[in-house]
Amino acid sequence: MNDKTDDRAKDFPQPVYLDANATEPLRPQARAAMLEAADLTGNPSSVHHAGRRARAVLEEARNTVAHRLGVAPLNCVFTSGGTEANVLAMHGLGQGRRFLVGRTEHDAVRKGVPDGADRAWLEVDSHGQVRLDLLEAALSAPGAPAFVCLMLANNETGVLHPMAEVARLCRQHGAHLHVDAVQAAGRMAVNVEELGADSLACSGHKMGGPKGAGALLLRGPAPRPLAPVFEGGGQEQGRRGGTQPLPAIAGLAAALCDALDNPRDLAPLRNRLEQAAQAAGALVCGAGAPRLGNTASLVLPGRRAQGQLMRLDLDGLCVSAGSACSSGKVAFSHVLEAMGLGEQAGQAIRVSLPWNVREADVERFVQSYARMSAGAGLALAQ
Repeated sequence: MNDKTDDRAKDFPQPVYLDANATEPLRPQARAAMLEAADLTGNPSSVHHAGRRARAVLEEARNTVAHRLGVAPLNCVFTSGGTEANVLAMHGLGQGRRFLVGRTEHDAVRKGVPDGADRAWLEVDSHGQVRLDLLEAALSAPGAPAFVCLMLANNETGVLHPMAEVARLCRQHGAHLHVDAVQAAGRMAVNVEELGADSLACSGHKMGGPKGAGALLLRGPAPRPLAPVFEGGGQEQGRRGGTQPLPAIAGLAAALCDALDNPRDLAPLRNRLEQAAQAAGALVCGAGAPRLGNTASLVLPGRRAQGQLMRLDLDGLCVSAGSACSSGKVAFSHVLEAMGLGEQAGQAIRVSLPWNVREADVERFVQSYARMSAGAGLALAQ
């Protein structure tokens, strides 16, 4: 790099990462665990000494994740991430059931219902919480027992569903309750038994671990039968084939422990951010419901989301317009549409604070957002 390039680089602000719901920064504890596991040569399925050493690390991680999330170790099935954990639950446990899927679910669940299965949508109220009256009506409808899919915390708004009531209704009607806890695990207390969930999905990189590892947790003290999506070599007790990615799994377990042992309440910073955005003319989506403390969904009326992202990115702010699983495209949010926001569903950005966010990072966003809402960079923002 020549001197002129160095001078130009100095003109650009250091980026501020505020897109934790897409992926969290890697925690130091997770990195250390990954590096230690990466030095092990053996395959966890091999019976020789090197394989047994790798197996010991794998099972230690399994015991940790199972204990922390409230299931028996044999009911913790490691996967490649949250998407596979959700799909494995639906395909492996949903045979012969009719699917009741929350309207605001992540596309991993919306598109993961097995082909040919009976599916109905569960509507939400204006705050983004499932309508319990409509859930009860759907559960009471004639037909096969239901397989209910509801995320604990929404990835775009942070809104929490009333899971205690949902679980009560599911038990009353003999329904299987699958909870997508990808955004919640590591950010709040999550326990499969206490939630009343029958199955639950989590993902390592949403809690400060690496990408490439997740887990499906199954309720019950004894190993739960689970039809595999692919059998492979019979790993994970025949429930998920493929050699386990040991470094990623070790990093997942370490990240979960650090997140739960060192919790950080990000709600005050989130509230500061939202109050400043409202003063600049924004609407906060889901503000009337319990939410994750790190997530803010902000509508700036009349300004397309893509323009807002471009303007904020020029200021070095990394935020998003919702899910990060859409090939980089910016489109109307199906979550906000389901909440009744109409055209404003295309005018929202998501700010999600990572575990290591600083007060100065939030203040920088506040200043940039105020300039944008006042008209600076208007050609980009409209």
